[in-house]
Amino acid sequence: MDTKELLEREESDKPPSISPQPVRPWRVAVIANVKGRTQIPIDAPADAGAEFDRIETIEAIQAAIESDGHHTVFLPADCTLPYTLQEFVPDICFNISEGITGDAREAQVPALLEMLHIPYTASRVFTNAVSLDKTMTKRIWREMGLPTAAFQEFVTGDEPLSPNLSFPLFAKPAREGTGMGMDAGAILYSEEQLRERVKMLIAQYRQPALVEDYLPGREFTIGVMGRADAALYSRRPELYGEDGFHHFYPLEVDTSRSVTPGVYGHEAKSLYFDEQGVPSFLCPADVTNELDLELHELAKRAHMAINALDISRVDIRLDAAGKPRLLEINTLPGLSPGFSDLCVIANAEGLTYQDLILEILYLGASRYGLLQPTARSMPVNLREMVRSSRK
Repeated sequence: MDTKELLEREESDKPPSISPQPVRPWRVAVIANVKGRTQIPIDAPADAGAEFDRIETIEAIQAAIESDGHHTVFLPADCTLPYTLQEFVPDICFNISEGITGDAREAQVPALLEMLHIPYTASRVFTNAVSLDKTMTKRIWREMGLPTAAFQEFVTGDEPLSPNLSFPLFAKPAREGTGMGMDAGAILYSEEQLRERVKMLIAQYRQPALVEDYLPGREFTIGVMGRADAALYSRRPELYGEDGFHHFYPLEVDTSRSVTPGVYGHEAKSLYFDEQGVPSFLCPADVTNELDLELHELAKRAHMAINALDISRVDIRLDAAGKPRLLEINTLPGLSPGFSDLCVIANAEGLTYQDLILEILYLGASRYGLLQPTARSMPVNLREMVRSSRK
């Protein structure tokens, strides 16, 4: 059924269903790396696997998907995956796999799924490869005119320091997530400290180190969900604005009294809310309407600049003048119920975990023709656009 037919049905005595429904229940494979189950290379750094999920998170995702009538199975994101995919034959995969090793490890499962012609959720191969490379992401943002702190990548640690940088500086591995390689020692006040820290990161993580101006202001993380036609395929079309994106509340991360003051690093990210040294999470953050809109628009533009799809989480920090600067983007944001930043953000506005998971699933499925759009859920401007094309 094409969009014109949907509009004709909308204007008839029998309007279409409020939410899109699959023709039949789907077979959904939840693909992830699980803490304690995914084998890590012997020579990996001490915090390797920090991004991996707990089995409880996998089970929560499965329960949310099954609540809408679908059948799920968990498939580990390891060397057995090509075979288990062929055994299960999923209609779609709910992908949260981090990968085990390699420069673009977060892109490995999406690449395999595309080779096997299997639909999957969230961003595609190129975007997942780019987003893990923080330096490349910042280069793209800079080219697109988006604000980010001055930065330099070090491959050996002996490169001349860029005149665009000024102390204090901040150093981290260029291709890691979940605060890996980031602690109180990541803030650098001299070139001697910089050389020592950078060479340690290069040796320990076997990858370049990213050095950037340290931003002393407030830190926010912003959820991004949607795309231009999101409302056509959503179970909750009212969530989306005219641009097709949902406006989440901003979450502020206050690290002033955390285990790593001023740094939202691996140790702080691994703590639960009731543990000593955990940062304060404020959602909705106490910000002006102007700053709220600026953070939301900046996060959306950062998401679109690298062709991210459907869901992401963007980290932003204010500089000394109070201006927002992009830090990084996570195109596979954590989904641990009540713990991961995106889940905290969704919960703050009353969006249930089940709704969040099903929105990600249905937005992904719609890209592969597994759902028919519903005209009733079309934004008014999109309806008028289609009607105009008929004249």
